[in-house]
Amino acid sequence: MSGAEIGLAVSVFLACAVEAVEALTIVLAVGMTRSWPSAMSGAGTAGVVLAAMVAILGAAVARLPLDGLRVVVGGLLLMFGLQWLRKAILRSAGLKAKHDERLIYRRELDAARDAGVGGSGFDRYAFVVSFKGVLLEGVEVAFIVVTFGANQHRVPLAAAAAGIAVLLVIAAGVAARAPLARVPENAMKFSVGVLLTSFGMFWGAEGDGARWPGGEASLPAIVVGVLLVAAVLAWRVGAVTMTAPRVEEAHMEYARAPTRRAQLNWAVEKLVVVWEFVAGDDWQTAVGVVVALALTALLADAMGSVWWVIAVAVIGLLARSIRCAALSAQLSERR
Repeated sequence: MSGAEIGLAVSVFLACAVEAVEALTIVLAVGMTRSWPSAMSGAGTAGVVLAAMVAILGAAVARLPLDGLRVVVGGLLLMFGLQWLRKAILRSAGLKAKHDERLIYRRELDAARDAGVGGSGFDRYAFVVSFKGVLLEGVEVAFIVVTFGANQHRVPLAAAAAGIAVLLVIAAGVAARAPLARVPENAMKFSVGVLLTSFGMFWGAEGDGARWPGGEASLPAIVVGVLLVAAVLAWRVGAVTMTAPRVEEAHMEYARAPTRRAQLNWAVEKLVVVWEFVAGDDWQTAVGVVVALALTALLADAMGSVWWVIAVAVIGLLARSIRCAALSAQLSERR
């Protein structure tokens, strides 16, 4: 296997393992409280939907011209990677709540009990909650599988890495019969963010016509560079906010208020959903990625090797995003 293929497999494995741990917590709660057959049916159905999504999107994306494919894949990976990296840095500094799998498990247990006793047959509540939990946690991984796999024409390898991660998490959950609270989720998300960002920089610049020194051999240096930048940012934010109170675990990440779409028609609503999925909670960074790729393409036609443009842009976008989040948190504390 080449270095790029190893990076593909590791990235997909870690991303899928993190999301699988979070989905397992939901399935365990409804299965233990209500109905294991219905909970497993919901989880299995979601798995089939995700597999179909990977197959359909993988075939569609793979038809794009190579340079266009690399730009699209690089842009998406940069957006996803910077989201993962930003959130991991903020969690390490106490500016964003960490996932507490035990707390989530208890909340799901309480919600399942409050929903009433399921019948002796099919339990609709257990099915729906398991289905939604697995589907929502798996959609981002499905996009990562598609983008990584299609760019290198190795969708089966990416899918296999995701499948192995899911099987290992399931096996660990069955053995423990409890949520996997000891899994170092934030460290894994930090690693995934570094890898996604690094591959996004490499493929995005290559698709724009900007060649990296040494070609694919520069990938390890890019990964190390992104890791060092992220580590420095995490250290600086942690030092500034060291005396600030940590975010309460009760403020869970998935509890954000939904965007109001009452006045939107169906088509616009779907576009908003897609945009929020891609851009996350920091649309400025997503726009910055698009601008950086466009600028790289323009300069590459005139100057040739302008790989440094995307590198400088990524450093600036990540630093700006972290700084804005830190300032916002400090203002909230003063109020």
